[in-house]
Amino acid sequence: MFRGITQINLDTKGRMAFPSRYRDKLIQSSDGQVVVTVDRDHCLLIYPLPKWEEIEQKLVRLPNLNRAVRSLQRLLIGHATEGQLDGNGRILLPPPLREFAGLDKKVVLVGQGEYFELWDESAWNQWRDQSVAEAAQENELPDALEQLSI
Repeated sequence: MFRGITQINLDTKGRMAFPSRYRDKLIQSSDGQVVVTVDRDHCLLIYPLPKWEEIEQKLVRLPNLNRAVRSLQRLLIGHATEGQLDGNGRILLPPPLREFAGLDKKVVLVGQGEYFELWDESAWNQWRDQSVAEAAQENELPDALEQLSI
């Protein structure tokens, strides 16, 4: 499982080095192969290749005559880019993906269990602060969270 938040600096070529605590897991689970794509929240999603292939198969099976489905397929599959960890545990983030997510130098890698989100550091801080403020104002949980105990 990938968990936790790590601040990372992109190098001048747009490469990101995975923290060492994730490298062995990525090598074991996918031989260091990952897929990077965009998310509607303007961050990047990074999946080990086998996990991405499962998701991709689910996406292509959805009825693409539905406009929302087609939009999601275009966004996720259309931007999906394969990458390979190099000897230093880095991947190259292509310019169009960096531009979409507003990634420049300071980024935040957020573990989400089976995948990662990669955010511009200031965008992440803004999203986090807004999310906490909204949660403090809401009194009811969605049905899916009613049974969760933490």
